[in-house]
Amino acid sequence: MADVSRRNFTKMMAGGIISSAAVTSTIAPKNAQAAKKKPNIVFICSDQHSYKVNGFMGHPIVRTPNLDRIAKEGVVFDNAYSGHPVCTPGRASMMTGMFAHDSNSFCNSTVWDGSQPLWSNYLKGEGYYCRAIGKLDLSDEHDTGFEEIETSHGHQYKPDITSLFRRPVAYRVNERPNVDGKPRNKAHKDAQKTQLGLDFLQKEAKDKKQPWALYVGLTQPHPAFVALKKYYDMYPTYSMDMPNIPPGFLEEQHLVYQELQRFKRIATPISEERIRKARAAYYGMVSELDEYVGKIYNELKQSGELENTLFIYTSDHGESLGEHGLWFKNNLYDMAARVPLVMAGAGLPKGKRVNAPVAHVDVAASMLDLAGSDGVEKLRGHSLIPMVFDQKGDHPGYAFSECHSEGNATGSYMIRKGDWKYIHFTWYDDMLFNMKDDPGEFNNLIDDPAAQDVRKELEGILNSLVDADAVTLKAFKAQEEKLNSIAKDKSVTDLFELFKGRLGDGLAMALAMKTKGN
Repeated sequence: MADVSRRNFTKMMAGGIISSAAVTSTIAPKNAQAAKKKPNIVFICSDQHSYKVNGFMGHPIVRTPNLDRIAKEGVVFDNAYSGHPVCTPGRASMMTGMFAHDSNSFCNSTVWDGSQPLWSNYLKGEGYYCRAIGKLDLSDEHDTGFEEIETSHGHQYKPDITSLFRRPVAYRVNERPNVDGKPRNKAHKDAQKTQLGLDFLQKEAKDKKQPWALYVGLTQPHPAFVALKKYYDMYPTYSMDMPNIPPGFLEEQHLVYQELQRFKRIATPISEERIRKARAAYYGMVSELDEYVGKIYNELKQSGELENTLFIYTSDHGESLGEHGLWFKNNLYDMAARVPLVMAGAGLPKGKRVNAPVAHVDVAASMLDLAGSDGVEKLRGHSLIPMVFDQKGDHPGYAFSECHSEGNATGSYMIRKGDWKYIHFTWYDDMLFNMKDDPGEFNNLIDDPAAQDVRKELEGILNSLVDADAVTLKAFKAQEEKLNSIAKDKSVTDLFELFKGRLGDGLAMALAMKTKGN
């Protein structure tokens, strides 16, 4: 069979180079006329769902029956990474197929600037109708290519002020209380967003005279960790697993992440009871999320549309859950940077597992590949479609991520290739892990003589992609400019009122005065 490169896959099908005996349905239909049909797309993105917290990823406690079934009926990418482990820049990367810094999005105060088109813009150019529902977290000042229904761009209007104080890092007073969990009696607002998605599929999609793409942005299991009672009760606190932190690890924790602990006010030990409750509620939120994802997938199956629809589930980034002594996001350990990624429908293989490292930029490229868009050639990502069918494509076999968000004293960058993961920090020591031998990322091999060839290889890949030091400085500059624009027409008192919710009274006043030059 001929080698398959991005965007050529659909063309080769139409030309008969790939036979229908190899693959079936939308991706390789039985006749050339059908081959020209573009698949519909359903893209569901949750918020802060770590790769590990899924039944199909082998978690011993968490119950995700719908995602498990989708995984069995589709393709699981076992090593998929967010472009940036925090909401706004992570979504900027996911939605553009570019690195977060390409659109000057570095944190939850510097949103997508519109300089890079979204995959929806490209799809619209290919004749698609694009609908977005729920959390986008981009900007409504630029053309998103979507008809937006009850969408949100929260950080455009409410930036994370603490991300603007990184030289030196401040602290955030309201993070520590989130390490806790409790039940609630009402369904999450994700239920409403799911119903809007179902309404589109049931009432509008069938009447479209063009291919369509539906994006549904859900917000679980983002903190606060408050789970629907029936799901919270599935995870008794006494049965919760605890973070795995080897003796002496925190003493040797990387300095940047020690500072991140201090920033989040979690360096002081948190009681076991609160940790168990936080994990129980997080798991419960994942199970409720699973219900909503299942409803949309089931609608596609029951209506007979799945075979002509590419179904994608992923999350913008993960959640640390106390591993490495960290909570929430903002770091490049796998719990925060690695995400679930499942694709199904549209003729994709069933029960396929892909081990190669991939990233959100590749998801955008894959959609555009199947749509036959020229835009795929302009992206940082590479189509995953050849990989799914065990064909030779142009995917380089590694994933890139970066982090410039709140609590980070400097920029950090990740390359994952094969069993190895390299993390570079501007001005600080780097880290290198063998993920096969050390999946918990505890044994830093950066100075191991036996690992120097790997280190040089991964350093070389990083340097070929970005000028890391220059991007770090670019992030600092963008954040300082954002702070100055916010402070321009405000008094010290105004800034104090703006800052105090995250910084506390004392630090808020000190930084308000400093910002105004007092």
